[in-house]
Amino acid sequence: MNPQSVSTARAANAVVPKVFGCRDLVSTRDLGPSGVRAVLHLARIMKSRRADFSRALAGKRAVMFFEKPSLRTRLTFECGIASLGATCSFVDQTQSRLDARETLSDIAHNLERWFDVIVLRTFRQATIEGIAEHSSVPVINALSDLEHPCQALADYFTLEERFGDLKRITLAFVGDGNNVAHSLLLTAACLGSAIRLAHPAGFGPDPEILTDAQEIASETGATLELFADPVTAVRGVDAVYTDAWASMGQEQEAQARAKIFSPYQVNPKLMEQAAPHAVFMHCLPAHRGAEVTDEVMDAESSLIFEQAENRLHVQKAVLHLLLGSGTRLPVRSAHV
Repeated sequence: MNPQSVSTARAANAVVPKVFGCRDLVSTRDLGPSGVRAVLHLARIMKSRRADFSRALAGKRAVMFFEKPSLRTRLTFECGIASLGATCSFVDQTQSRLDARETLSDIAHNLERWFDVIVLRTFRQATIEGIAEHSSVPVINALSDLEHPCQALADYFTLEERFGDLKRITLAFVGDGNNVAHSLLLTAACLGSAIRLAHPAGFGPDPEILTDAQEIASETGATLELFADPVTAVRGVDAVYTDAWASMGQEQEAQARAKIFSPYQVNPKLMEQAAPHAVFMHCLPAHRGAEVTDEVMDAESSLIFEQAENRLHVQKAVLHLLLGSGTRLPVRSAHV
């Protein structure tokens, strides 16, 4: 074994659990508290010791199917896969849904014979769950209408870099109770952190997601709060987060939503309610002048590009944890 291989093996063995209790990342719920902590721990090491992992997944093959356009998600996954020594095939699925020509089970049984991991960016969470149900290789959710787990992991990794102990900080998410809000709720719950969501009536988080997050929080000591008033939600927090008021697939609702959400714009006046050291966060792309103003986006306290960079490191950690052992588990009867 050459010195580089020895270095890679030692680095991996030092930080990767022998049994990672997660076979897919379809939902943050798949990870649970220990899995979330494992991802952030490994991401921190991989970010600081990039060369040590350059052949960590040599010989592995990944495939990505994207039903939605992407900048950060596609490029960070492609870059991360390549930097781990694996190969990647990309399928542009934006012109038709993944299951338009054949069943999800048939697609999954084909893909598992060619690839070691499947990365999906879809409209429906059910599409990702359907592929995971029938695939014997890991499936990663790169965004659905219900969750965006890799984004939330990167966000809390970014907060950990800035503040350290995540149990000592509070994040306020202002806006729509969407897929990003869902994954932030679940991730905060897993980490024992505090999170507040401020949203208009009728635009809160999915009740099932909220219930699951509350159950996790009861074990970890996390604090989850919902508010109607953004000023109250932001008061004294360490980080203020927002996202687009209309997600992809909701473009026809954009004008109506703009009127409903205008009181939830993150601007300098709202940021003044947060702690003096507070940071601003956004998963991007942002609609400047809508959910957030230029002054906030471009301020020194903005972490938007740190978040974007950390997508790379967190996703590399996810890939390594799912593929590092090289073992494939039997197909399940249903995804949980």
